[in-house]
Formats: sequence, structure tokens, C-alpha cells
Amino acid sequence: MPSSVFVCVCVSMLLSPVRALGPHREPTTPTASQASPVGRWKTVDDVTGKETSVVSIWEEKGKLYGRIEKLIDPDPNDPVPRCDRCEGELKSKPLIGLRILWDLKKDDDGWSGGRILDPDSGKVYKCTIAMEHDGRKLKVRGFIGFSLLGRTQYWLRQE
Repeated sequence: MPSSVFVCVCVSMLLSPVRALGPHREPTTPTASQASPVGRWKTVDDVTGKETSVVSIWEEKGKLYGRIEKLIDPDPNDPVPRCDRCEGELKSKPLIGLRILWDLKKDDDGWSGGRILDPDSGKVYKCTIAMEHDGRKLKVRGFIGFSLLGRTQYWLRQE
């Protein structure tokens, strides 16, 4: 006759959910900070693939905004680079601290309806952004008119 402990262990194994051998892992879902683009991002030039700056994104009254916090490889001959090609109130403003994203509103899987400034050209474009890779990448699309006429950059979350 089997011992009562052995019977209890066998019954509990039969009644408990089946699990694969090895450590148990929950499915990965983005944390609250990863589900939102709020934070610091390394911008990556879509032509050269080089990291160019760190942009800080914040939320204010349901809209997203972003500004340049740091240049990654600044020109040593230009200690205070400025947005020389910008127009209006942004003309000749220092790049550090320059607001380049504004008025993005949450929609289905991303944020849209805002604008983005390209400090190299001084031009302002319509903008959409979306989180990718569990919140580690930000797809940033600037365009004229409609989304087909534009370009996309992928920014990397700064850890």
C-alpha cells in the first residue's frame, strides 16, 4: 500500500496546472514607463545611422512635447550651436533646450496631430510617433501633407 504522502503528491501533481520544465516566465508586457514615450531618447540619423542627440519627451495636459537635451558629438569649433536655418521665433536659438516636438495627442497605437522641427533644415513637419520593441524604440515620422511624403527615424530609449 503506498504511503499517504506519496498519494498526496501524485494527486496534487495531477490536479495542478501543467508547466514546462525550467524557470517560469510571465509574458513580457511593457511597463508603464515603456508604454509611454515620456523619457529620454537618443536620436539616430536615418541617413548615417549615427546617434546625434538626446531628446527629452514629456507630457503636459494630454499632449507630448520634446526638446533637445544634449548633442552627442558636438562640433568643438561651435561651442553653442544654433538653429540658423529656423524661421520666426526659433531663428538662431541654441540647439540645447530647443523644443523640436509639440502638440502630439494619443491615438490608437501612437501619438499624432503634432509637429516636429528638423533643426538641420529649419523646417517644421507634421509628426506621428509610435512605440516599438517593448518600448525600447520610438518610430518618429515627419511628413508634409500626408504620411507617404516624409521620412522615418527610430530613436532609442536611453537607459
